[in-house]
Amino acid sequence: MMLRIFFTGDDLSRIRLAAGADAMWEILLSLHRLRRPEGTAVFAGWKRQVRPSVPASARLLTDLAPATGYAADFLTPTTGTGALASGIEALRSTSRSRLRTDLTELSTRHPGRPVPAWIGRLAAGRLDTLDQLAHAVTSYFDRCMAPYWDALQAQIDRDRAQRRKALAEGGWPKVLETLHPSAQWSFPVLHLDYPADHDIVLDGRGLVLQPSFFCWGPPVALLDPSLTPVLAYPIAHLLDWTGLVSSAGRSRECALTALLGRTRANVLEAVAMGACSTTQLAARVAIPLQTASRHTTVLRDAGLITTQRLGKRVNHAVTPLGLLLLEGN
Repeated sequence: MMLRIFFTGDDLSRIRLAAGADAMWEILLSLHRLRRPEGTAVFAGWKRQVRPSVPASARLLTDLAPATGYAADFLTPTTGTGALASGIEALRSTSRSRLRTDLTELSTRHPGRPVPAWIGRLAAGRLDTLDQLAHAVTSYFDRCMAPYWDALQAQIDRDRAQRRKALAEGGWPKVLETLHPSAQWSFPVLHLDYPADHDIVLDGRGLVLQPSFFCWGPPVALLDPSLTPVLAYPIAHLLDWTGLVSSAGRSRECALTALLGRTRANVLEAVAMGACSTTQLAARVAIPLQTASRHTTVLRDAGLITTQRLGKRVNHAVTPLGLLLLEGN
């Protein structure tokens, strides 16, 4: 299944790379990570640390954001800043028509899912219920996100630097074609893997590219075509991002570095972030193409990754043995 984004010439000049992490997107996608198994090598330490701290009010958020599939668009408003305060203000100001539209969509796309009574009050646009939801968002952020925000932002900044480098080298077409391992760019259409077939027609509105730490697998877009077009995409993570990996995790990482060497360990981690070509891998780790090729040969010979040829390109993927090594099992 495929996401297709249709550009005009004007849209290419109106692409905007977000200035940093967006708190509302990270909250939504972190809730997915808490309830889904993907990304163990990156998120296991965070999950262990925050699960005891998840506030009871987070139930309001999971009511609106199932572990898979559609989540209410109004949970991730486009504010231009990405700051939590701006997101909360926009959430409190959500119109009754937007609430009803998104909640109807939520019910339609998740048939048979229980609908708590409070959602009826939310659909009616009750201000006290919106305040309750805003408080739940703030409480979850304070307990589960704020302690890690600086480290998260540092990885987002690393991704933004890579995108700026691609922009300088080849313009927005190079940024788009290297945005994700599944990205296929041929003007005027960007193709990306997606959980369902979905088309976005930009029609001169441009596109916000939102790097996300907690996004995993395919990028994520808003469903409603009338909203500002945003594409949240997963960054390449490193296991040693400050402040999140446990002491045991840091010990395992040191052992992994001693075993493989720093660059080769980073290459293995980068492949574990999702299947990628050698060119994409080199960009993720910021190493020359020949160096990336040499390391993939060694890792493949050791049974830690596999390599599959797809036409003129190859795709590297981590093996179960490679994942076990990363997880320290």
